[in-house]
Amino acid sequence: MRNLKGWQAWAVGGWLVLLVLFHLYTASFGIMQPRIQRGIHLLFLLPVAFLLFPSGKRSPKQHPSVPDLFLAGLALLPPLYVIIQNDVLSMRLVFIDPVLPLEMTLGLINIILLLEGIRRAVVPAMSILIAVFFGYLFIAPYLPGVFYSKPPIIAEIIEMQYLVSDAGIYGSITGVSATFVALFVIFGAFMENTRTGQFFTDLACRLAGKSSGGPAKIAVISSGLFGSISGVGAANVYSTGTFTIPLMKSLGYRKQFAGAVEASASTGGMLMPPVMGAGAFVMAEITGISYVQIIVAALLGSMLYYASLIFRVHFTAQKENLRGISEDQLLSYTQILKDSYLLIPMLALVFLLLKGFSPFYAANAAIGITFLASFFKKKTRMTPAKLWATLLLSGKNMIMIALACAGAGMVVSIVTNTGLALGIASVITNWSGGTLLPALVLIMITSLVLGMGLPCTPAYIIAVTIGGPAMLAMGCALLPAHLFVFYFAILAGITPPVCIPAYCAASIAGSKPLQTGFEAFKLSMVGFMIPYIFIYNQALLLQGSTLEIITVIGIMLLSVILLAGSMSAYLFRILNAPSRILLFLCSLTVAFVCTRSEFLRMTWVQITTFLLLLMFISAWISKRRRLASS
Repeated sequence: MRNLKGWQAWAVGGWLVLLVLFHLYTASFGIMQPRIQRGIHLLFLLPVAFLLFPSGKRSPKQHPSVPDLFLAGLALLPPLYVIIQNDVLSMRLVFIDPVLPLEMTLGLINIILLLEGIRRAVVPAMSILIAVFFGYLFIAPYLPGVFYSKPPIIAEIIEMQYLVSDAGIYGSITGVSATFVALFVIFGAFMENTRTGQFFTDLACRLAGKSSGGPAKIAVISSGLFGSISGVGAANVYSTGTFTIPLMKSLGYRKQFAGAVEASASTGGMLMPPVMGAGAFVMAEITGISYVQIIVAALLGSMLYYASLIFRVHFTAQKENLRGISEDQLLSYTQILKDSYLLIPMLALVFLLLKGFSPFYAANAAIGITFLASFFKKKTRMTPAKLWATLLLSGKNMIMIALACAGAGMVVSIVTNTGLALGIASVITNWSGGTLLPALVLIMITSLVLGMGLPCTPAYIIAVTIGGPAMLAMGCALLPAHLFVFYFAILAGITPPVCIPAYCAASIAGSKPLQTGFEAFKLSMVGFMIPYIFIYNQALLLQGSTLEIITVIGIMLLSVILLAGSMSAYLFRILNAPSRILLFLCSLTVAFVCTRSEFLRMTWVQITTFLLLLMFISAWISKRRRLASS
């Protein structure tokens, strides 16, 4: 991103702040008609992509070039036409009324500029992927079987991407970005600039800093708390990793392991309610399932993911005899209590959501509470300068999400209008022989491949558009199917060879990027098990009897502990290779039990589960007493 100076910085900054104020206004007084709300959203953000993001290495880094200024001006025209002609466009009959020459021109400009904006501000891979889908429109008439589609008509392509409001550039996916996501981005910027991220780190230090391997546990806890708000894995790494990674290294953790812990914890933040990045809002829009129901269903899975990281770093610390942080390096409980007012906005957000208020209202109220709470102390006070910086940060953070959602909307439009989704569903069903497990593996691979090159939200949208129909056709329930794809779209961020959060963590740790990526992948293995259990046993989604839910929690905890011991080569003692293999197989076996709901209702399974957990807790307490007495 360019670092603009002088009047250019003020002009672009004022433009973005004006957009943020628009979103706060519509949140308070009511959103506008869909095409207008989305049009204004892109009217502000698409031109800025050309002003803030260079076209290449030779492009000036301190100011936009003349071609950039021209493209930014050109990018104003397509959304401006959509806004002005909203009433006319709302009355036209889709694929019946003719597309005007002016609309053809503006639509083509909008598509090309959006692809270029995505290349600059998001990732080139996403721009290439969208271009491939456009290419499919022209080769589909020559393809056999389920991949065949009628020859494209340019006017229809422009119409479905530019003029309709249910899909394409100004479709429902962009609508999510222009409403719910925009507000939560603003909320995240307010939380960040009121030092809430620092409070999360201080709180994690106080809770876990003195224990064995405390610095790694700090990374897990603080990155999970902060990551739920920010919603971007790489940003989470840089926000918390600059503190936690050097701290882990200073107390004996290998630099590769330190980077991997931060990458895994930061990426997992997007699985953690109540915010879950932008994905939960998009999921609610696509499925029609309430946002609150989605975050409640995702709660247990995310907690098990972080439990696995805690156990893993604890066993590694025990094995390598790594100490925690000394008392004089920690804030006192009194100071933590004094700073706990920073949690009020988060608690208010959760309270309002659980009381049945819409995410839109809850986020808007939380922003207001954050602003008011900032005046409790001088160091967090929202002065005019800090308020400007917060609004500007909000606007900048919207750019990537808005363009990515608009790009994903174009892909969804192509896939649905050509019938490609149903064709791919048929292929998956045939390749899997009509058996669910192989089909899930194919969809997992699709989600991971897409997620390696794309941000998690568009990766989820595209993957679920392609693989979702196959899962539903094979009997999967709607919410588990979407959470399945969502998990793997996010875990792609720590799946080699392209694992951006791991590479970011490696740059801080000074470790080799690819090795750090493989280490993060191993740390996050529980995350690759959880989505399969979503499909086969919805007790993990908090759907079922209380006893079934408690039993599945207990069994999964056992699986997590055994897997962490196997991967760490430590469980109360250092393990040899055969013991590690045995633990690994036991972990998979225990997890398999969770996929069979009929097992969970058996009394002997329930009793065995709790006896094993009791044995582990007793052994752990006994060891702590021995260490304390020695």
